[in-house]
Amino acid sequence: MPETTPVDILLVEDDEEFRGMAAQYLRRHGHHVSESGNGQDGLYQLQRRRFDVAILDMNLPGVSGLEILDRLREQQIETEVLILTGQATVENAVDAMKRGACDYLTKPFPLAALEQRCQLAAQRGQLRQENDQLRELLQREQPKPRIIGDSPAMKEVFRLISKIAPTDKSVLIEGESGTGKELVARAIQENSPRLGRPFVTINCAALPETLVESELFGHEKGAFTGAANRKQGLFEVAHSGTLFIDEIGELTPALQPKLLRVLEDGSFRRIGSHLERRVNVRVIAATNRNLADEVAAGRFREDLYYRLNVLSIKLPPLRDRVGDVKQIVDHFLGDQWELEPEAMEALVNYHWPGNVRQLINAVDRATVLAEDGVITIDDLPSEVVKCVPISSSQNGSPCVLRNAADDIDLASVERAHIISILRKTKGNKAKAARLLGIHRRKLYRLLERFSIDPNFDESSLADE
Repeated sequence: MPETTPVDILLVEDDEEFRGMAAQYLRRHGHHVSESGNGQDGLYQLQRRRFDVAILDMNLPGVSGLEILDRLREQQIETEVLILTGQATVENAVDAMKRGACDYLTKPFPLAALEQRCQLAAQRGQLRQENDQLRELLQREQPKPRIIGDSPAMKEVFRLISKIAPTDKSVLIEGESGTGKELVARAIQENSPRLGRPFVTINCAALPETLVESELFGHEKGAFTGAANRKQGLFEVAHSGTLFIDEIGELTPALQPKLLRVLEDGSFRRIGSHLERRVNVRVIAATNRNLADEVAAGRFREDLYYRLNVLSIKLPPLRDRVGDVKQIVDHFLGDQWELEPEAMEALVNYHWPGNVRQLINAVDRATVLAEDGVITIDDLPSEVVKCVPISSSQNGSPCVLRNAADDIDLASVERAHIISILRKTKGNKAKAARLLGIHRRKLYRLLERFSIDPNFDESSLADE
C-alpha cells in the first residue's frame, strides 16, 4: 500500500451502512476519521474543531449539506468541503462549487475515488494555508544577520545549537537584553528539519496583554472592540515552522495556561471562537529574566517553565567575550570604513551594558558622524570615550569614567587650544573650525567631548 499523508476527515452521512464502510476504508488508508449521522451534529463538530476535509451528503435530514456549507463560509471556517449526492445534475454541481465546495461526487462511486478526492482536497487546503502564511511572512520578514564570535563562550553556544537544532523539542534561550537571542533562535530553525518553513516572532514586552493574546491565537470578527475583521494568530501563521516568543517572562498569568495547552497538544481557540484548531509548531522562547526565580516567586507557572525549558541555551553578555568585539565591528563595517586604532581600543574597553545591540548602535552612529570614511574616537558616544578598561579600575567595576587629571597631558591642552581659537573668533564656530582645520560637525563633537557649551558668547569664555 503506497504511503499517504494522513488527512483529518469529518464524514457526515445519514446512510449508516455506507458511512461505516467509507470510514473503515479511509481509516485503513491511514486517515483520521470522525463520523456524524445528521447535519446538526456535523455542523456542531465543525464549529468545535478544525478538520482538513468535511465530506457532506447533500440531502441530510434537518440541516442539508449545502446549508452546512453556507454556515461554514459565513463563519469563515477554512475546512475543505466535499459534497456527495445520489441525484447529480449540472445545476447542483455548479451550485455546490459556487457556495465554496472544493469537489463533488455522485453515488455510487469507488471508495478509492473518495480517498483520492480527500487527498486532493487536503492538498488544496494546505496550499491555501501556505499562501496565507506567505502573505503574513512577507509583511514581517526582516534581514537575517548572522551570529559573530569565536570566543570560548560563543563556541559553546554554537555547540549547543548544533545539538539542539535537529530535535523538535521546545527551547528556552536566556540572556541579557541585546545578546542576540533571536539570532540564536533563527540559527536553530535554519539547522533544523523545519528549514524553509515559517519562522515567526513576537515580543511579549512590546504589546499590551490583550494584543499579545490576539497576536498569538488570532480573533474572530467582532470578538472585541476594534476587531473589524477575522485575524489569524501567529500559531497558525507559524504552522509547520517555528514560533519565537521573545520576553516570555512578561507573559501574564492569564495567558500562561493557554500557551501551556498549545505546547501540550497543539490545540487552541481564536478569541471569540469555539472552534478548536490544531497546529504543528516548534516553540523557541527567550527571556532576560531568571525564570526559575520567577517560578519561585509565583509569577510564572512551574508546569509551563518545565514545558518550555526542555532544552536551554544561556547567552553570555558581551563583557564576558571581549575578544569578539573587534570581529563584530569589522563584520558590521565591512571594507567601506576605516576605524582608527584609538577608536577600536575604546570600543574594546567599554563594558557594553546593552551588549551587542548597543555596540552595533554605537558603530552605526559613528558611520553617520564620520568624515571621509574614517571613524575616529570623536565619532563614538561620549560614554564609550570616557570609559577606561577594568585593569585601570580600583573598584572592581567593568570600567570607570576617566578623571580629567588622567588625560592632563593631551586632553587639557586640546581643550585649552579650542577655547583659545573660539576666543579669537568671538565664538564663531564656522571660523573656529576653519582655523582648526576640521569640519564644523567635528568641532561640535569636540565641544561635547570637552564639556564646552556650544551656545556661549565671548563673556562666557572669560572664566575658562
